[in-house]
Amino acid sequence: MKESTKFKTGISGNPKGRPKDKTASYLLRKSIINDMPQILSTLIEQAKNGDTGAAKILLDRCCPTLKPQAMAINLPTDGTLAEQGSYIVNATLSGAIAPDIGAQLINALSNQGKLIQLQELLDRVEDLEVNFASQLQTLQLAAKNSRVSR
Repeated sequence: MKESTKFKTGISGNPKGRPKDKTASYLLRKSIINDMPQILSTLIEQAKNGDTGAAKILLDRCCPTLKPQAMAINLPTDGTLAEQGSYIVNATLSGAIAPDIGAQLINALSNQGKLIQLQELLDRVEDLEVNFASQLQTLQLAAKNSRVSR
């Protein structure tokens, strides 16, 4: 059996841990922070001179892209899915609904139609199973009665 090992269980070989201010990422961040005013001035000058890459960096960091805002839409909930879809298409074509929102609504209606079809199929299968079980029970009872009467 081996009694001496290089490391002892539960005892750290480096109790103070890694020095926080000596890592490469820390030193790079510190350098960037120290030189930030000069870096920004250089980027601004490059952007002014037509460097679109520098302009993009500045705009991406200083002016975040605008996200589309959801608007409230009143849609009729009565009528068939086809009628609701027609309403959405007409509202999209007239400009009352943005095209991307209209496409999402049509997609949602399509998915709703698929769910309705699936539920109808499940209901039909359940009805068939109940009818089959009832007919099977009737046939089994008739077969039993015919054996008894013989």
